[in-house]
Amino acid sequence: MQLNRNDSAASTRARWLAELADAIENAQQLAWQLGTAERPSAEARELYGRLEAARIEVETMRGISVHTPIADPAWLDALGWDRNPPDRSV
Repeated sequence: MQLNRNDSAASTRARWLAELADAIENAQQLAWQLGTAERPSAEARELYGRLEAARIEVETMRGISVHTPIADPAWLDALGWDRNPPDRSV
């Protein structure tokens, strides 16, 4: 019986983390749109950065190895960031 309860808790946690990752991704897309709508802003840059930190934390909790943030180099250049985007296919 204990094994079933643990399996259920692990399944619930995995589902919750997946839903959280989806919500963060949606929020990042919105921040991206806000940051590129007229001109890049410090607020959009900060928001996207905070969301990226949250995404990395959630992916780490899910057991997914994350080495670098995911971002479009054109937008990062416009914001003054100097980073190369990682390969999303990993």
